Amino acid sequence: MVTHVPAEAHGDERGALLNFVEAQRGAIRRSVLGLTEEQAASRPSASELSLSGLLKHVAETELNWLRMAQQKPNERQRTEETWADSFRLVDGETVPEVLIFWDGVAKETEEFIRSVPSLDDTFPLPEAPWFPKEGRVSMRWLLLHLVEEAGRHAGHADIIRESLDGKGAFDLVAMSSDA
Repeated sequence: MVTHVPAEAHGDERGALLNFVEAQRGAIRRSVLGLTEEQAASRPSASELSLSGLLKHVAETELNWLRMAQQKPNERQRTEETWADSFRLVDGETVPEVLIFWDGVAKETEEFIRSVPSLDDTFPLPEAPWFPKEGRVSMRWLLLHLVEEAGRHAGHADIIRESLDGKGAFDLVAMSSDA
């Protein structure tokens, strides 16, 4: 069971960063292996987080950052009123549907990143109290942030899954390798 994340080629920063983003996506995706919709939606701790909610949140967060980098409107933009819905499945949404949606976002992220001339290219941050006024970030920063965001939630997913049935990250890697 190999868990090493390689670059595509020696010195290939873009490929290495994309592979690290994908490794963290995989950790979250594997967290729902073999679970029912009810198990994936359950909250076995004091936290309000569930595995299906984490899937949806990270997929929508990646889409949001991608749209900012592309400087396009986000078709799934959340408001203060709908923010909590980004952490739970609503209106008949299912884990397979969220995974398909996230696959599309991941593909679009990779295509976009491979198309930019340089990882040094920047895009503006939105106005928000937590961002610097007139702040800009690079495509490199975007990829590192996606690793951070998915990695943080992969850790949450590990704890939730272990609380549900005792399966840890390496158990889930082995399960996915057997499939």
